[in-house]
Amino acid sequence: MLEHYPCTYGVEVGVGSLGTPSKLFQLLVLSMLMGARIRASVALEAAQALFDHKWTRADRMAAVSWEERASVLNDAGYARFDERTSTMLGEAARMLQDKYGGDLRRLRDKASREPSAERRLLKELKGVGDVSVDIFFREAQAAWDEIYPFADQKALDAARRLGLGADVGSLSALVPRRDFAQLVTALVRADLDHAYKDLQREAS
Repeated sequence: MLEHYPCTYGVEVGVGSLGTPSKLFQLLVLSMLMGARIRASVALEAAQALFDHKWTRADRMAAVSWEERASVLNDAGYARFDERTSTMLGEAARMLQDKYGGDLRRLRDKASREPSAERRLLKELKGVGDVSVDIFFREAQAAWDEIYPFADQKALDAARRLGLGADVGSLSALVPRRDFAQLVTALVRADLDHAYKDLQREAS
């Protein structure tokens, strides 16, 4: 799994380490884009386009016009959701800026580093639902200790199909903690790619 899918979605668009407000915000944006019913590849291209415009912080995303955001999303192929998503990104960025100074670490502190409270506060942001929080948690667990180990239902279903266990405890025992976010993301990617047979063939 780790060889077939060598990086997470966040790493693919340059998010990398999650130690700064900017990187956490970028992961949130990516999670919001991927939370829509749209191909992952399109969501990745849209996120990369937004970040290429340097809209990598809440204050920057909030400062640009609705038209600018919508145009970039449309050009990146996110056409079906460009108008609504432009609105959500702007409103979420403004709320994050107003309530937490643009820093998701402050949201984490307000939640007392309790995952259920973090989920609730994240969902208060415009356009962030359970699916987006699941995507955010998959990768944020690499930096936020209280979330680890986390695997959403899509990842667990893929793990069962591949014979890797049926619960998050079984999964987390398979790899070092530093590789767990990558493994969970790899499981989701395997499901989206319908790659079960290919992976089983490679493993054998």
